[in-house]
Amino acid sequence: MNRPTMAKSLAELIEHRFSRRRFLRNTLLTGAAASATVACSPLAGKSTQEFSQASFKFDEIEHGFGAEMHVANGHKADVLIRWGDPLRPGLPVFNPENMDADEQEVRFGYNNDYVGYLPLSADEGQQRGLLCVNHEYALPELMFADGVADRGERLQQQVAIEQAAVGNSIVEVRLNNGRWHYVHDSPYNRRINARSTSITFSGPAAGHDRLKTRYDNTGRQVIGTLMNCAGGMTPWGTYLTCEENFDSVFGGELAPDHPEQQNYQRLGIGGKASRWSQADSRFDLAHNPNEANRFGWVVEIDPQDPHSTPVKRTALGRFQHEGAETMVRADGRLVVYMGDDNGFEYIYKFVSRDVVDRNNASANKNLLDYGTLYVARLEASGALHWATLQYGTGPLTPENGFYSQADVVLEARRAADLLQATPMDRPEDIVPDERSGKVYVMLSNNIRREETDAANPRANNRFGHIVELIEDDQGGAARWEMLIRGGNPDIAAHQADFNRHTTSNGWFTCPDNGVVDPLGRLWVSTDQGLSVSRETGTNDGLWAMYTTGEKRGLSRMFFRCPDGAEVTGPMFTPDAASLFIAIQHPGEPGKEQLDPYHNPLNRWPDFNAAMPPRPAIVVVRRINGDVIA
Repeated sequence: MNRPTMAKSLAELIEHRFSRRRFLRNTLLTGAAASATVACSPLAGKSTQEFSQASFKFDEIEHGFGAEMHVANGHKADVLIRWGDPLRPGLPVFNPENMDADEQEVRFGYNNDYVGYLPLSADEGQQRGLLCVNHEYALPELMFADGVADRGERLQQQVAIEQAAVGNSIVEVRLNNGRWHYVHDSPYNRRINARSTSITFSGPAAGHDRLKTRYDNTGRQVIGTLMNCAGGMTPWGTYLTCEENFDSVFGGELAPDHPEQQNYQRLGIGGKASRWSQADSRFDLAHNPNEANRFGWVVEIDPQDPHSTPVKRTALGRFQHEGAETMVRADGRLVVYMGDDNGFEYIYKFVSRDVVDRNNASANKNLLDYGTLYVARLEASGALHWATLQYGTGPLTPENGFYSQADVVLEARRAADLLQATPMDRPEDIVPDERSGKVYVMLSNNIRREETDAANPRANNRFGHIVELIEDDQGGAARWEMLIRGGNPDIAAHQADFNRHTTSNGWFTCPDNGVVDPLGRLWVSTDQGLSVSRETGTNDGLWAMYTTGEKRGLSRMFFRCPDGAEVTGPMFTPDAASLFIAIQHPGEPGKEQLDPYHNPLNRWPDFNAAMPPRPAIVVVRRINGDVIA
């Protein structure tokens, strides 16, 4: 592979990663946390009860609204990179009123969501790394000064810009003298988009007839990735990005007798008047009926090789993927946890057939093509069972329309239905803790729920909850527990449940993304939507949460985002001294807003009358340079 010459070997990076964890364990953790073992295995032969959690030390901020972002005292939050910032030298200053698709392909994309971080070096006072950023979707009403076109050449131009603005960005960042900046001319910088990037398929569905189209008669290559929400990083340094609401870009309808009717209906595909399908026949089901089968996958990208081809790993199943976070089992095999972000959908995991080779990245090249896909059943007793999505197992047979493993992964939702998986309240990010072996499931909300169960205990669930999965790959029984129920504990109708010491600013609603920092502490970001935020009286933000001991279920508000935005993609550097946060859709208009481009809710982060609000990555640091919070 043609890597830039400054790249370290992956073995060096992995050793740095784990050496840094050992350093943190030995120098930063206190009390029982200091005696916890960080090892290749998350459990390392220990009971999860033996793990404790480092404390949070910061003054909590208040709920509220405002056009600015707010962070806990003693910390600073700086904008690192914004939509439209150049990723190549020689580009003019960003002008949103003079955009074209070709130029957008070499600028930072729109609506940044997941953020991954891969360290390249970490010397005292200086760090270098790669940010791996998802760009989920476009908001044309905030992107185009001349209004949202509905026909003709201008519609085609706008859709091409939208396709160029979504996907992913790989960006080199550097810390010098306490301040991060991005390297606009780095050879690592790369855009992967829905307009022109060539991507291959691997795994059981690759080459299947159901992936073949008039544009690709092999079923092995596709242009683009889109609606990329959450993601994950692998132990060998690659980036997993997840295609979520891909159904929204497809328009038109299939013929009534088309064999994909049942499949597409289960995914909500078809019958829409999509802008993309009106401007690009590739997304018109009547013209190109199989194209939708080519989205809804987890895509693996090598951020260290800007010339590499991304790969859609079909063994991990096809649905509305929210994330793909990884953890290495005691036997060396990789587990990938995934949520299907829709009401009444499921929690999945994939366990690799082969073990992770931590010393040779190339040996893991096809690790995600071979293994077993599972879906979760959460019993009222607290037991956790994983049902196998494997062709020929149980109901996954030709009698039910499954003729191979390709059919199973293509229709993972329908296969999970037949296996009687537990329908959850919008599984969003699923966050494993490598130290304890516990896994935290963010369940955002589900206002359509009427019948309740132990794992989804509230009807008309507006405020969401977090479920904790406890797995023991040493042979012990898996189980689940409720961590918190979102909402205001002072309002009985919310039926919220936090630790009794949670303050009036510590509760939150609609958990969306999460991260376990290098000290083993859980952080939760939220996505309420405009109507819920008006009800709760606060913008979205980032909360620090205790998960063990007497403080279990106690959360504290650390960061609050600008009006109209949500906080996504929280990610720490390995020394826990820098925190990257994605601010998505700042200034997003309510339905009552007229001409939102010229009259936005706010103009964050530039606050320039000539510039619309711009999604951006923010980096938080302690003013004195110490560990966050």
